[in-house]
Amino acid sequence: MNRLIFNTFKRGSKTYFYSSIFFSKEVRDDVFALYSFVRKADNFVDVMPQMKDEFYRFKDAYYNALQGKASSDIIINSFIKLLRRKSFNRAWIDAFFESMEMDLTKGRYETIEETLHYIYGSAEVIGLMMAKIMNLDPQSYQCAQYLGRAMQYINFIRDIEEDLTLGRTYLPLQDSGLERLDLDYVIERQDAFREFIWTHIGLYYQWQKEAEQGFAYIPKRYLIPIKTASDMYQWTAERIYRNPLVVFHQKVKPSIPRIVMQIAANSLMGTTRLSSSPEAPHG
Repeated sequence: MNRLIFNTFKRGSKTYFYSSIFFSKEVRDDVFALYSFVRKADNFVDVMPQMKDEFYRFKDAYYNALQGKASSDIIINSFIKLLRRKSFNRAWIDAFFESMEMDLTKGRYETIEETLHYIYGSAEVIGLMMAKIMNLDPQSYQCAQYLGRAMQYINFIRDIEEDLTLGRTYLPLQDSGLERLDLDYVIERQDAFREFIWTHIGLYYQWQKEAEQGFAYIPKRYLIPIKTASDMYQWTAERIYRNPLVVFHQKVKPSIPRIVMQIAANSLMGTTRLSSSPEAPHG
């Protein structure tokens, strides 16, 4: 595997990376090609100051390469080969770039509909491409979208403090009684903030339950890393649910040993147990 592709993915998400290395080689290489591509684009917009020129050069290089113009970017070239071989719907990549551009222009999401529009391009289409990589039955595609949505939503909850430093509020405050989410403000409104977080974690569990209906379509050799990543997001949700203010004090993420231990545990489980849905915590 190309080292740039490997390192780009590794520097991105610990949970995705250490779960993905347990795919079979042919699938693992495709997953790395996908995630290095989306991670590189995301890295241009998730810094301060944002690298707008670099983002648009990367976007233009992708579309030019798609039309046959030579590119020197191994990440773009590898992704386009994957796109063609797996017959990705090109509209999925259009939606992805649209969401990345929103990170350059939009700071606050007022309604759940606005947030879900962003999530479609930033996460749901990734789930769809993963389903194509694994050659899953198209009946699983909606579940794949829900899994991407659920995981992205936990990222929004976990990263409230970090996103505020980037000038972003992805979680809609509509009907919450809150006007903003900075610590100085919510520390005086802890009950309202706690209810706010519990409500949004409740949405995560609804979408996660829908997502896990699709696990029945995934062969066990692929399900183990998918289920492990899913389990780690549930682990994150549970810890934030217990103490919502923790999002202002640390980035709640599972350790590498925890991820590997969960891989081992899932490897020993039967398919029925692997496919079981999580239970939401009770306040």
